[in-house]
Amino acid sequence: MASTGLQLLGLILAVLGWVCGALVCAAPLWRVSAFVGGELVIAQVLWEGLWMNCLSQTTGQIQCKTYDSTLALPKSAQAARGLTVLSLLLCFLALILGVAGAKCTHCIGDNNQPSKTWLAKVAGVLFLVAGLAYMIPICWTAHAIIRDFYDPSVAAPLKRELGPALYLGWGASVLLLVGGSLLHVGSSPPGGRALPVFGGAVKDKPNTGAAGEAKQQEKSFV
Repeated sequence: MASTGLQLLGLILAVLGWVCGALVCAAPLWRVSAFVGGELVIAQVLWEGLWMNCLSQTTGQIQCKTYDSTLALPKSAQAARGLTVLSLLLCFLALILGVAGAKCTHCIGDNNQPSKTWLAKVAGVLFLVAGLAYMIPICWTAHAIIRDFYDPSVAAPLKRELGPALYLGWGASVLLLVGGSLLHVGSSPPGGRALPVFGGAVKDKPNTGAAGEAKQQEKSFV
């Protein structure tokens, strides 16, 4: 039987990861301008995201602007956009299947437990795939930022540091992975289901042995 507690915990963690992932996808906080060298006065800070960049000044004024062209962006940024959107769509589909297949819901009736178990397990797998798909652009972007930061050929104004959205994105990926795992495990049947079959086979052996002995006795009398 499925575990209702594990299913609910998995769904809650996965939904939290989905919400955090949506915030990270929309926030322009993936990259932040780095100040290296002898710069002591910071007049403005540049934030960059998947869809827009923002310029924050010391006066408190913030100006944001969306990117003019998607095709003009680097291939890495386009791939990050596609993977994050795909991950969010997979989470939406997994949430629908998870709610329909949860043991505590009555969306498809209580008499169809095998179908509900299958839907919940598929939802757990989809959450796992979504977590992996979301973690790829986060790690990819972090690797590119660190590589360019320590590259001496990159000019100082072009260097960037890890933005807070990347750390939140790692947390969202972990929530999706853990939530999907709990949902899948909580929907799996127990492993000791086949034990009665082996017990029945063992019980049948003495009967077959007794029948063999009876046949041998009949032959001896003949």
